[in-house]
Amino acid sequence: MSDLFSQPFEDEDEAPRPAAAAERRVLSVSELTASIRHLLESRFADVWVEGEISNCRLWNTGHLYFTLKDGRAQIKAVMFRSAVRYLKFRAEDGQHVIARGRIGVYDPKGEYQIVCEHLQPHGLGALQVAFEQLKAKLQAEGLFEAARKRPLPALPAKIGVVTSLEGAALRDIIKVLRRRHATVHLVVRSARVQGEGAAAEVADGIRSLARVPGVDVIIVGRGGGSAEDLWAFNEEPIARAIHSCPVPVVSAVGHEVDFTIADFAADVRAPTPSAAAEIVLGAKDELCARVDALHGRVRAAMAAGLQRRRMQAHAAERRRGFATWEARLAMRGRHVAELAHQLGAAMRAIVGRKDRQARALQSRIEAHDMRRRLGHIRVRLAGADATMSGAARRRLDGARARLATLSARLETLSPLAVLARGYAVCWNEDRTAIIRTAAAAPPGGHVRVRLHEGELFCEVKPPGGDTGT
Repeated sequence: MSDLFSQPFEDEDEAPRPAAAAERRVLSVSELTASIRHLLESRFADVWVEGEISNCRLWNTGHLYFTLKDGRAQIKAVMFRSAVRYLKFRAEDGQHVIARGRIGVYDPKGEYQIVCEHLQPHGLGALQVAFEQLKAKLQAEGLFEAARKRPLPALPAKIGVVTSLEGAALRDIIKVLRRRHATVHLVVRSARVQGEGAAAEVADGIRSLARVPGVDVIIVGRGGGSAEDLWAFNEEPIARAIHSCPVPVVSAVGHEVDFTIADFAADVRAPTPSAAAEIVLGAKDELCARVDALHGRVRAAMAAGLQRRRMQAHAAERRRGFATWEARLAMRGRHVAELAHQLGAAMRAIVGRKDRQARALQSRIEAHDMRRRLGHIRVRLAGADATMSGAARRRLDGARARLATLSARLETLSPLAVLARGYAVCWNEDRTAIIRTAAAAPPGGHVRVRLHEGELFCEVKPPGGDTGT
C-alpha cells in the first residue's frame, strides 16, 4: 500500500509535471531540526549580542539560564558551568550586558538560543560590577562597620605578615621594621597574591597566623599592579577571614589610589606595605613620647612636692612647741616601752594558762584513748574466752561420759543383744504380730523368724511332721 504522502496533491486527470518536481523528500522533525541547527551554528558560530538580562536563574548544576531582550525582541541564553566559573560579577535581572557566544538549537523544544562563552556589563567593566556587588553584600552584613574596627596594639612583640616571598612588599616591610624596631619578632606566611586560587591561599594564611601564639597584629598585602593583579584582595574569602580574625589586621594592597574589599574589611587600611609597617610601629613612637612627657611631669611634681615639704619643715622648726619635741618624744617612748612590757606579761600569762588547759585536756583525752580501752577489752575477752573454753570442754566430757553410760544400758536392754545370745523372735507372715504360743501359728501357715543375723521364712507343720524354711 502506497504512503499517503507519496501521492501527488493534484487530480490524476491533470497534466503530469516534470519528474524532478514530482519527487519530494519528506523530513522528520529531528532531521529538520538538525538541519536548522547545523545552518544556524555554522552561520552564527561567533556572535556578540547586546541586551538586558531577565529571568536569570543559576541552577544547582552550575549552569546559568537567562533571556536577553531589547525593546522589540528577546532570545533565550544559556551559560554552562565551565564558563560561569570565570565570571567576575554576578548576573542579575535588569543588567545591560554584552554576550559573546554561538547560536544553537535546543532539539527537545525546537528553540534556538545563544550559548554564551563570555559575558560583560555594558558600560562598567565586569571587575567594577563585581566589586560593587560584593561591597554592597558585605556592607549589608556589617563587615565594614566602624564599631567593629579594633585599635592596633601599642607595643606589638610579634607581627604576622601574609604576602608573597618573592614580592617587593615583604622586603619593604622588613626594611622599615629593621630600621624602627630591630628586635620585633616577624612571622611570615607565604601566599600567592594574584592569579587563580590566590584568595584562598591568603585567607588560609590569615587563619594560620591567627593560630600562632603571641601574634599581636597581622599585615596583609602586596605591591602595586593592575586591577586584575589586585583582584584576589577583592574576593569574599579574604574579607571573611579578616572579619573572623581574632587579632587586628592591617590591609596594605597596592598603592595609595588602590582600594580593595580587604581595605574595607580590615581594622586599618595602609596605602602601601611600607606605610603598614610604619603604622604598626607608629603606636610605639606615640607611647614612647607619652611616657617621656609623663616622666617629665612626674619629675616636676616630685620636685615641687619636695620643695613644699621643706618649707613646711622650716615653718615647723620656728614654732614654740617644736623646741621640746625631743623630750616629748622620749616620754612617749618610755610610755610605749612600759605598755610593751605590760602587754608581754599579759600575753605570757595568757599563754601559760592556755598551755595548762591544753595539758589537762591532753590528759583527759589520753584517759579516754580508745587504744587503751581496746587493750583492756582484749584482755577481758581473752580471759572470758579461756573460761568459756574450759567450761565447754568440761560439759562436753560430762556429756560424753553420760552418753557412754546410757549406751551401755541401752545395749544391755536391747533385744538385739538377746538375739546375739541365740534367741529368736517369731512373727506372723505379714509381720504384724509376734507369735508367743504355738497355738498362734496354725499348721499350714507361715511365720517369719528373726535371728541375730538374717531372717527365716518358715511353714508351720503339725508336731512330728517335717520342718521347712
